[in-house]
Amino acid sequence: MKVYDTKSIRNITLLGHSSSGKTTFAETMLFEAGAISRRGTVQDQNTVSDHYQIEKDRGNSIFSSLMHADWRGTKINIIDTPGYDDFVGDVVSALKVADTGVIILNSQQGVEVGTELIWDYTEKFKTPVIFVVNQLDHEKANYEQTLEQAKARFGNKVVPMQYPLNAGNGFDTIVDVLKMTIYKFPEDGGKPEKIPIPDAEKAKAEEMHQQLIEAVAEYDEDLMEAFFEKGSLTEEELTKGMKLSMLNQQIFPLFCVSAEKNMGSGRVMGFLNDIAPAPIDRPVSLANGEELPCDSGADTVLFFYKTLSEPRLGEVSYFKVHSGSLKAGDELYNNRNSVSERLSQINVINGKQRDKADVLNAGDIGAIVKLKDTKSNDTLAPKGKDLTVEPIDYPTARIRTAVSVADKKDLEKMMDGLKQINKEDPTVIVEQSQELRQIILSAQGELHLNIIKYRLEKLYGIEIEFEKPRIPYRETITKMANSSYRHKKQSGGSGQFGEVHMRVEPYTEGMPNPDGLTVRSTQEIELKWGGKLAFYWCIVGGSIDAKYQNAIIKGITNTMENGPMTGSYVRDVRVCVYDGKMHQVDSNDMAFQLASTQCFKQAFKECGPIILEPIYDVEVLTPDEVMGDIMGDLQTRNAMIMGMDAEGHYQKIKAKVPLRDLYKYSSTLRALSQGRAKHSRAFADYQSVPRDVQEQLVAAYNNEAVEA
Repeated sequence: MKVYDTKSIRNITLLGHSSSGKTTFAETMLFEAGAISRRGTVQDQNTVSDHYQIEKDRGNSIFSSLMHADWRGTKINIIDTPGYDDFVGDVVSALKVADTGVIILNSQQGVEVGTELIWDYTEKFKTPVIFVVNQLDHEKANYEQTLEQAKARFGNKVVPMQYPLNAGNGFDTIVDVLKMTIYKFPEDGGKPEKIPIPDAEKAKAEEMHQQLIEAVAEYDEDLMEAFFEKGSLTEEELTKGMKLSMLNQQIFPLFCVSAEKNMGSGRVMGFLNDIAPAPIDRPVSLANGEELPCDSGADTVLFFYKTLSEPRLGEVSYFKVHSGSLKAGDELYNNRNSVSERLSQINVINGKQRDKADVLNAGDIGAIVKLKDTKSNDTLAPKGKDLTVEPIDYPTARIRTAVSVADKKDLEKMMDGLKQINKEDPTVIVEQSQELRQIILSAQGELHLNIIKYRLEKLYGIEIEFEKPRIPYRETITKMANSSYRHKKQSGGSGQFGEVHMRVEPYTEGMPNPDGLTVRSTQEIELKWGGKLAFYWCIVGGSIDAKYQNAIIKGITNTMENGPMTGSYVRDVRVCVYDGKMHQVDSNDMAFQLASTQCFKQAFKECGPIILEPIYDVEVLTPDEVMGDIMGDLQTRNAMIMGMDAEGHYQKIKAKVPLRDLYKYSSTLRALSQGRAKHSRAFADYQSVPRDVQEQLVAAYNNEAVEA
């Protein structure tokens, strides 16, 4: 395999809403570069990118796919990403290692909500971006509307390099205002003929060319000075300025293509080769805050951005060489666990095809099979070097469900499968909840869950079921009560004796000491489920030895793990032990633990107990036309609307919603908006449930106890 130096590498990722044509565009790029001899199609299930059976069955990308092509001596690594935001983990990991994002816009639909969400991630990673308006051959193609929407959402930094002369049926002509020429394509696409711009288009093309020059010159003093002197820029000056502007996210060039008819992709590849940033232009941030230059002569540093398990092959780990040169047989160390890894066989990837490589220089992307203990987000570097790449911050889950197996014998097998899926996709979270007595699966959406189910059933042979997850309620109190309890047991020999008097009241941060009690010592215990237990020892005169404090606290905390009302965790309580009795022979830790347990239960029921429920901050991004339906649905979910803001040509609704009312919200939102609205959620706080809900929860818990 040819070895490429760092300056001759480009790493791009194809981004965009589902059905914008990313996979078809990738296929056309590979064909144009000669990497493949014929173009496959999504319909024929023979594209390089979508090579997994599940992708062929569904007709859309599920996983990101790595490919590469040689374009005039430059290696262009291409990462095709899924369009559904349920698979945003693959989008984020691709952006982590890409140096340019290529956002594909569907000229029929304009800027879709999936594109809006992707844009937020490109800004987070500070990724240089170009836009490609695709499907200009479609009868409903509307270039002007798409450009207008792009400028409205992403600003006037979106600068057209081209515009179509005859979008729609019969599309075959692109006016290039950067090169100031016309590309006229054969009916079936392919290599275009370059012809002069006709007089009817000259004024428009020259005006757009001038706007382009002004946009490039605006961010560079030397170029601005040259522009004022000459009224224009040379091609060399324009290229230099364009590269700097892209690198600093000051310009987002926009191109025109028909990926299906192979029109315009070669021009995009030429631009990526000539102007798009190389890895050497974008040093990576390290976990310690320093920057690591992309230098082939420095220490070898690999960052692993993706892991996939493939049949008959095992785990395939995808990485980017951020520094140094990786040679087959090199030994590096995992900075997370200090495990050494020998990289005996390096691969370069084109979809499912793997070819051996002897060397990969800084900036290149490759894969390796069957590492010992390295996973996504890990860094390999020389032993003893503090060179850990800043890890990917994956988005939080937006949907949760309980999962169980039809046959209990498959439980361990299911957990192994879920752990493997989590290893491949860190946005999938698996929790064996002791509190809820369920296995909770959290993901990005209903489609995400369905794909997980498909994989477990097809690849692991496990039949699973999704169930409504229980809610992690909390119990607390609203007023003070005093209580006492004597535990006495005598059955021959030494017995058990312990008597405890306590005051139980709500705990708040910074509250004053209790009235009428002498505080000897205090403990504030952070509860693992949230909130606090404040324990005050107020014994005067030695009625209970201080050595029994820990036993009394244990009795209280054990009770708080199984609240008296619904069995939920108890939080934010202050307990003051102010009196009691002990026996010189029969008192022991167990006696005082049992006495404090019963004493706390008695007091808790007199303290105005309430049930708290988790409340989530929910943000919905929606088109105007379905906003009313979405608002109406939120109101049926007991949402408190916190505000509404315009974001581009979408509306953002902010609300607080009880978790009990968010079950399957992702599916409802998709149905209400035909897939055009998206939401995110994050835990906010706990609030008391309505009285009728509390009564229902208590009754249900009591019924379960009777049945048990």
